[in-house]
Amino acid sequence: MTDRPEATGPARPSRAPQAPLSRPEFVALMAMLMAVVAFSIDAMLPAMPRIAADLSPDAPNRAPLIISAFVLGLGFGTVVAGPLSDSFGRKSVILGGVAVYAAGAVMAWQAQSLEWLLAARVVQGFGGAGPRVVALAIIRDLYSGRAMAQMVSFVIIVFTLVPAIAPTFGAAVIALSGSWRGIFPAFVVFAAAAAVWLTLRQPETLPPERRRPARFGALAAATAEILRHPVVRGAITVQVLAFGILFSCLSSVQLVFDTTFGRAGSFHLWFGLIAVVGAGGGFLNARLVMRMGMRQVIERTLLAQIAGSGLFLAGTVTGLWSGDAYFVIFLAWTASVFATAGLTLGNINALALEPMGHIAGTAASVISALGTIGAAILAAPVGVAFNGTPIPMVAVILTYAVLARWLMARLPKEGRARF
Repeated sequence: MTDRPEATGPARPSRAPQAPLSRPEFVALMAMLMAVVAFSIDAMLPAMPRIAADLSPDAPNRAPLIISAFVLGLGFGTVVAGPLSDSFGRKSVILGGVAVYAAGAVMAWQAQSLEWLLAARVVQGFGGAGPRVVALAIIRDLYSGRAMAQMVSFVIIVFTLVPAIAPTFGAAVIALSGSWRGIFPAFVVFAAAAAVWLTLRQPETLPPERRRPARFGALAAATAEILRHPVVRGAITVQVLAFGILFSCLSSVQLVFDTTFGRAGSFHLWFGLIAVVGAGGGFLNARLVMRMGMRQVIERTLLAQIAGSGLFLAGTVTGLWSGDAYFVIFLAWTASVFATAGLTLGNINALALEPMGHIAGTAASVISALGTIGAAILAAPVGVAFNGTPIPMVAVILTYAVLARWLMARLPKEGRARF
């Protein structure tokens, strides 16, 4: 293996030039581009109490909507980012996305009401879809087969570290600036640094002669084909629920640390520990999926989540858990939610894409967008329902896990779906 990205074929006019980056630099750049989204979600968690106090003091439970609003914008941006990059090139769409993202961050920085902040977060999420989606397209341009899978794995390994440090980053920025508003200029600086790095170091990987005109009619036709396929339709529904489990946890976890356990000040440290432990789900999946297959890994993981959530919910409702033991059990349960994401989301996405090889690029954008938008809708009410205990969050996650497991059992390998 060389230490430079491997082009997909021999050099000729119709191919993109080989990237001059070393492999470590290329991995770091792609991970940074994708991390724009992770930072924008996880670094906001320590800011929610202050945002609630400043912009929604009469209804503090509305503050978690800043997560759902970003995810909603991200979903809609995902629909268009991939097709646009096929038409106008990878770098231009990433840079355009960063510009929209930065505009949304500036809007959020100046927001004087929660409604204005939520609108700004939708804009920010829409722009953030560009770096997230097109970074994977760049990898696909430069690599193929096992080399591509290996490169994506390297990027994901780096990317999994982001949730561990993002809340600490957010807490540090808030402490240094003295306000939750300071986090938004920090987002602009981070995204701009990634954009400058991309501009200076990474050549365009899709030259003009390989680009395709934007045809939104083709996107609509591909979406209709995707939704007509029973296996793909079922897998997307399961994906919505699996993303809903993760985003429902993210929307309420800070509130639980603050109100239930009185640990708002150390939240970012505990969350980092949770993220590191939960990230093990992705590494475990890489080993299990080759032996058990995607479906079995998904089904058994959901069963484990149902058992864990059911036990935790029962102990919470009956008062069985208390004191420091209650907090430790909560930490373990939250880490299990992150591990569930690592063991299910990639496999569900692969199941959905499997029958769509002839329109793989467009299908990836559409499937990811539908999963993200659906999850934002499912997660939005969870934070609002917070009642001072983790019960609403755990009950919703248990419900979503039960529905996802039931749908997986009815997902056919071929032919018509039974739901």
